[in-house]
Amino acid sequence: MRIAALQIASELADAGSEFYRRGWVLGTSGNFSMLLTREPMRMCITASGIEKGKLNETSFLELDENGEIVQGLGKPSAESALHLTIYRSIPDIGSVLHTHSVWGTILSDVFLDRGAIEIEGYEMLKGLSGVVTHAHTETVPIIANSQDYAALSHEIEKLLRENKSIHGFYLHRHGLYTWGETVADARRHVEIFEFLFEVLGRQLK
Repeated sequence: MRIAALQIASELADAGSEFYRRGWVLGTSGNFSMLLTREPMRMCITASGIEKGKLNETSFLELDENGEIVQGLGKPSAESALHLTIYRSIPDIGSVLHTHSVWGTILSDVFLDRGAIEIEGYEMLKGLSGVVTHAHTETVPIIANSQDYAALSHEIEKLLRENKSIHGFYLHRHGLYTWGETVADARRHVEIFEFLFEVLGRQLK
């Protein structure tokens, strides 16, 4: 990878190490990416099957707009298609992070019939980009999980086109997808969501 991509990989690896420590990406779960360029589209993303607590600069691939490897060793995750869909659907973001937490997974079951996890009235919501008051309702749509990533990509594209103000969505019994202009922004969103998921989950008890 070129120097810029290596620096990005280092940022993503650092986030992965912290998320693993907090129990949000145990084992080989989750994947992290950052957009390198839009024209042509190039993305740096975790290779498939690597433990997220052991990521380093060599754990990432550079993929093109079709999800084909440009640089790096390893196999692209099938979920790379979802990252590319999010980048195409939201023009002003630069990083997408995907986690698998216990609390989020529980909430995706509890609120499945409602179609979304709704969070309102918490000060921590102000950590989400553009949210300036705790008197805010954040909607995290829940999407049925599928191994048909082409169909899932179309569903996500439709969701993002119709819900431009959301900061993330949840694949049922799978995990959170959130994003930001930078890795730091997306990382902050993960931390905010995971805090709020745990608060809601503990209240259910």
